[in-house]
Amino acid sequence: MPIGKVKWYDAEKGFGFASNPGDEDVFIGKSVLPEGVEELVPGQRIEFDFAAGRRGPQALRVKVLDTPKRRAANRRKPEELGSMLADVMTLIETQVQPALTSGHYPDRKEGRQVAEILRAVARELDA
Repeated sequence: MPIGKVKWYDAEKGFGFASNPGDEDVFIGKSVLPEGVEELVPGQRIEFDFAAGRRGPQALRVKVLDTPKRRAANRRKPEELGSMLADVMTLIETQVQPALTSGHYPDRKEGRQVAEILRAVARELDA
């Protein structure tokens, strides 16, 4: 049985894909997961049997080799995240939005700073 790594898996949709060394990626449906396993995590190693399906290789049986690595819990307190949001909204309202309404993009340095703050807030909210 080949050993591959989970590329992605969406528990809500009930399917995902794993790498298949030397071949194209393998489709993994919820129905082939081992008993007690509800989802797979990207990067998790799995062993699987597969067969050719209508749209490509499809897993018939999956054995999980690695325990899933859970996402880190929220690192910031809600008050701290709220403060970050207030700061970024002020920055956007006072510096970014006026430039955009006057027909100009903010300078590169300012744009990167705002984007980095927005990414940090998004990661916290998504965790």
